[in-house]
Amino acid sequence: MTEWEVYAIKYAERGNPRTRADSFIFDDNHDQPHTIDYFMWLLRSGDRTILVDSGYDNEEAAARARPIRVDPVEALKPFGVGPDDIDDLIVTHLHYDHAGGLHLFPNAKLHLQAAEMAYATGPCMCHETLKMPFTAGHVCEAVKRLYSGKVVFYEGDGLVADGVSVHCIGGHSRGLQSVRVMTSSGWLVLASDASHFYENLWARKPFPIVVDLEDMLKGFDTLQSLASAPALIIPGHDPLVREYFPEAVGTDIYRLDKGPQKEIVR
Repeated sequence: MTEWEVYAIKYAERGNPRTRADSFIFDDNHDQPHTIDYFMWLLRSGDRTILVDSGYDNEEAAARARPIRVDPVEALKPFGVGPDDIDDLIVTHLHYDHAGGLHLFPNAKLHLQAAEMAYATGPCMCHETLKMPFTAGHVCEAVKRLYSGKVVFYEGDGLVADGVSVHCIGGHSRGLQSVRVMTSSGWLVLASDASHFYENLWARKPFPIVVDLEDMLKGFDTLQSLASAPALIIPGHDPLVREYFPEAVGTDIYRLDKGPQKEIVR
């Protein structure tokens, strides 16, 4: 089976006035500051490259008053990868911070759960609370890509490439999918927003943005079943990823496939 290199690319962060109430339901320290990191992920094997999520651009950053450190296209330059070089883009879900840069990669075929497209374009978007993490232009870009024949839909589990599969977990968004990757350390799982932080997973504390709480809780077990070891489950937004995994290639890029460089506290 093909083994892949896996890199986490930090492109933004958000701290104060963000608190633990923004990260955990039923938290005793709800008013304590709690920083969140924003990542894209790059998979490489031989001459093949797969991008997982696209981040968001400066226009979206200004619209939401959530600045980015680096544009998604610029973030890939240390790998020698340009926007036209991305042929496959796994979209874990269509929230603004994961799909806000789809238009930057015009050649990419999108790999998406059918449930996510139905959710983002369906009657649930009549509810402001559910609509909040989406931006219409990003969803429309996915629809345009569909009409140009550049979307592959999955219903549950699906194989993207040898050694790379997607698994629908839901919970946070109706069609949220995590990505399982074969590496030299075993099966690594990019949880994306199935677990924003290590604490969501290990303390079973749900994230407040949720469409189906039961699916979110069941998803924590699914993540564990997919990974070869607990240390190979990578949360979607935790600054601790930068402490556990070694920096590689360039600033704010962390190599995941070799495993953590120190023990992960659970």
